[in-house]
Amino acid sequence: MHQLNLNDRVAVITGGARGIGLAIAERCAASGAKVAIWDVDLDEALRVAGRLDGFAARVDVTDYDAIDAAAIEVERALGPVDILVNNAGITGPNMPVDEYGIADWRRVIDVDLNGVFLCSRALVPRMRVRNYGRIVNIASIAGKEGNPNAAAYSAAKAGVIGLTKSLGKELAATGIRVNCITPSAAETDIFKQMTEQQISYMLSKIPMGRFVQVEEIAALACWLASEECSFSTGAVFDISGGRATY
Repeated sequence: MHQLNLNDRVAVITGGARGIGLAIAERCAASGAKVAIWDVDLDEALRVAGRLDGFAARVDVTDYDAIDAAAIEVERALGPVDILVNNAGITGPNMPVDEYGIADWRRVIDVDLNGVFLCSRALVPRMRVRNYGRIVNIASIAGKEGNPNAAAYSAAKAGVIGLTKSLGKELAATGIRVNCITPSAAETDIFKQMTEQQISYMLSKIPMGRFVQVEEIAALACWLASEECSFSTGAVFDISGGRATY
C-alpha cells in the first residue's frame, strides 16, 4: 500500500467508527496522521481510536454545539485540525417521494447535508488562522444521477456537491482545499437501511459489475487530504466503477 505523507497532520473523520469512515481513518493513521473519530457510537469510536492511537468523541453532526466542543477537545488532545473528512451519513427509507415521510426527509437532509455544513462551519475558521487545511466530503454518485426511491439521499448528496464547489471557491486563495468524492455503493452497514431491490438496482448500474471497496475510497480520500492535492479544489472525484456519465 502506497503511504502518503500525512505525518503529524491531525485528521477528524466523522462517522469514522465503521465502513468508509473507518477505512479512511485507518489509511490516514497508516500514513502518519493523528486521527480523531467522531461518531454517534462512542463505544465503537473509542475502540477504533484506541487501536489507532487516536482520539474519540461522541458527536451528532446535526448538533453544532457538540461539534464545536469536540473540535476544542481534539485541539487539546492532538493539536489543531488539518484535515476534515465529512463522511457521516444515513440513507433513509427507500420509497417514492409521494410516500416519503416528512420527518424522514428532514432527518436525511439534516445528517447528510447540514452535517457537512456544520462541521465545516466549525473547523474552517480554525484552518483559516493557520492558512492550511484539507476538507474531503463524501458525497455519492446518487447526488449526480438521482436514485429512484432514494430522493432524500440523492438530494442531500447533490447538496454536498454544491456545497463543496461553493466552499472550494470561497477558500481558493487560501491554503485550504475542499473536494468531494462521489462513490458508487460500497457494501457497508448502510446496506442494512436499504431494501434488496434497491441494492440490486445499484449493482446493476455499475459497469464493472461489483461494489466499490472501502479501501479504494480511502486511498482517494487520503490523497485529497494530503499536501500533494494542491491545485484541485471545489472538485468532484468519481469512483463509481464506470457508472458516472459526467
